Amino acid sequence: MDRRTLLSPQAVADTGSLSALACDPFQTRGRRFAEPPAPTRNAFQRDRDRIVHSTAFRRLVYKTQVFLNHEGDLFRTRLTHSLEVAQLGRSIARALGLNEDLVEAIALAHDLGHTPFGHAGQDALHECMAEHGGFEHNLQSLRVVDTLEERYPQFDGLNLSFETREGILKHCSRTNAEAIEAQEPGGVARRFIDRTQPSLEAQLCNLADAIAYNAHDIDDGVRSGLISLDQMQEVPLFDRYRLQALAEHPQLQDKPRRWLYESTRRMLSDQVYDVIDTTRAAIAEAGVQTADEARLAGPLVRFSDQMKTRSGELKKFLFASLYRHPQVMQMMGQAQQAVHELFAAYIAQPQEMRAEFAAREDRHRAVADYIAGMTDRFALREHERLTGRKLL
Repeated sequence: MDRRTLLSPQAVADTGSLSALACDPFQTRGRRFAEPPAPTRNAFQRDRDRIVHSTAFRRLVYKTQVFLNHEGDLFRTRLTHSLEVAQLGRSIARALGLNEDLVEAIALAHDLGHTPFGHAGQDALHECMAEHGGFEHNLQSLRVVDTLEERYPQFDGLNLSFETREGILKHCSRTNAEAIEAQEPGGVARRFIDRTQPSLEAQLCNLADAIAYNAHDIDDGVRSGLISLDQMQEVPLFDRYRLQALAEHPQLQDKPRRWLYESTRRMLSDQVYDVIDTTRAAIAEAGVQTADEARLAGPLVRFSDQMKTRSGELKKFLFASLYRHPQVMQMMGQAQQAVHELFAAYIAQPQEMRAEFAAREDRHRAVADYIAGMTDRFALREHERLTGRKLL
């Protein structure tokens, strides 16, 4: 019996019921290894719980977002970012009648494969692995939940449901997609070959990720002193909300931290409402009636054209003013050096890794997996231990 119905937006908001376009945990495509259902949790709730209890999830608290772990206690980490994505994702999912539990599971797992030192570490590890299959952090996140976590006697990994794994694999090169497809025909990589879409829940998480990091990178950038409040007024999307906040609350004029929070809050809210309204219109125009039909209809969870343009302007600003700031670039250069030197040290002396990694036949992939799983501070300690030099 189908537990879902097509609901009006108001009915969804009032009841929290699932739309017919949502992934149904009682009709999941299943797990790689069959398991009996849990007595008190559906499939996606179970996935979420396994992710939260995983070792890789705990490590996210000491992994870089933009600023390295030692640079300050209040900057975002991969863990706080993942929580913010989950919160935004659930809010949007509820309004659209999509599956909140699935959105939360994908959001909490989407960065499990990130290296230490953020994108700098990822780029360095990809360079190290250039002749050995490369390194993709989305693919690594899938490797974590499919293989690298060791918690159960019957199988490697967390044995998550298809829908959660599909959402975790946000991007994938054609070469890697074909390799996954050969091992798992019709599985989570098939859409990259067929050029179809993932579930609406997965699409939603992709957008919630972008909304979250744009907003919190403003906060962290200003807090660090690398972005000034005057610079932020040059960004059309942000300045619109700053002017609104000061017009309604003129007492905030001399309280820049508070009007920064209020402006950012308004920007987040407007982006969320824009996604909800635009997605409802896109779904209606596409005329899709089921979750499977939605996968064939092209991207349906999206910004309006105007919000997409304004969001893109903000992203370009952050790229130029924060991510490429000389101070950030200096730190990232040293971080990349640490990864390159760690990689070389472990290739030469695999016995310096944990025994289960040192014993693997594919030494280069073993080293990549080992380094990718490190926190910022553990990577720096290991670098100092193996090289005798202290970076950062």
